[in-house]
Amino acid sequence: MSLSAEILSSLRDTIDRACLDPQKDIPGATVVVISKDGKELFAHSAGKRGLVSKDPMTLDTVFWIASCTKMLTAFACMQLVEKGALQLDDGDSLENIVPELKEVQVLREDGTCETKNKKITLRMLLTHTSGFGYSFMNERLRDWSFPAGVNEFSGRIEHIISQPLVFQPGEGWEYGTGIDWAGIAVERISGFALNAYFQKHMFEPLGIKDMTMFPSKDMKDRLAYMHDRAPAGIIRPRDHLLQLPLVIDPNNVAETRRVFNSGGAGLFARPQEYCKVLAVLLNDGTCPRTGVQLLRKETVDEMFRNQIPQFPNYSRQGIPASKPDLTNALSELYPVPENPPQGWGLTFMKTNGSSTGRSTDAAHWAGLPNLWWWCDRENGVAGMVCTQILPFADSRVISLWVELETQVYKSLSEWKNE
Repeated sequence: MSLSAEILSSLRDTIDRACLDPQKDIPGATVVVISKDGKELFAHSAGKRGLVSKDPMTLDTVFWIASCTKMLTAFACMQLVEKGALQLDDGDSLENIVPELKEVQVLREDGTCETKNKKITLRMLLTHTSGFGYSFMNERLRDWSFPAGVNEFSGRIEHIISQPLVFQPGEGWEYGTGIDWAGIAVERISGFALNAYFQKHMFEPLGIKDMTMFPSKDMKDRLAYMHDRAPAGIIRPRDHLLQLPLVIDPNNVAETRRVFNSGGAGLFARPQEYCKVLAVLLNDGTCPRTGVQLLRKETVDEMFRNQIPQFPNYSRQGIPASKPDLTNALSELYPVPENPPQGWGLTFMKTNGSSTGRSTDAAHWAGLPNLWWWCDRENGVAGMVCTQILPFADSRVISLWVELETQVYKSLSEWKNE
């Protein structure tokens, strides 16, 4: 599999153009495309590391990948499911491993709370059907948190485990902190902090060095700057959202122990490293470069299976901008012509088609500061588009992602027909 020289040039030009005006467009971006055999089909960076930085964006630049972390937490969970240490559908087992789940209450419409009426399972956590939400995407949850408020990116576990459910377990779909709870389950059953589990059981076998919850000084020196886009469309520099791991000494155990290992949003990474994991999923759980098997094929099949057929229109329920500095309002997650039923795997979206050319079985998800990955097992290709711009769902970044993905599939179609 390869991309034509013409498409490679067009992809580079598209990214370069998107970063021409750093104040109105995108300050800097990195894009990587990888194939099932682990071959890097394309990798390119454009723009600057930040609006107020003189350093160019390069393939060595480190990004906070935010909710792109979620897929990796599911990966860890499914390794433990294979070993029999975790069960997808045993609520009693999960609530014994994480007893704090027993005490979680459900937020009523009037702002009061009631007792939950069933056990929470790992499958519910991984599919966002447990009832956990995010305060920046749910106005009821935001209002419940006042006057103190909650900050899911504080680096403190209290901001996660203190929140109520927004509906009874299993009765709806709501994007939220469920994957953070799944990460806690990984820690409790494995005896490893989540970041340490990732390193030992996933990243080291894949030769990944630049993906961690605790960036080294070298990684911090290569960190992309965070930005926000003002309502008028102008880009401005801003503080990083997940600050605590960036200001502590990663080699000081006492300091790192104070930081919540967020399975929902805790990782920093080079995009090329993240794509090594996407290649493992493309290759049915085995690293195509080393032959190391990290998951069984049937496990990857389960991860990509639609887990929520009972909610075919979940993606069209809309997301409010309850904290507009963090997310734009969304009427739906991923529009597809004729509104087919859409699905959700274990931590990622199944769009059931696209205008780009991806297969109906392809999956994708995102990170809050406008990072997007996709993984198409049927066509043997995956990729990632990375920026550091808030709020989420930036129209310019989405347009760039769609244009690049469309070009990739155009080239693959031509390659198949040769």
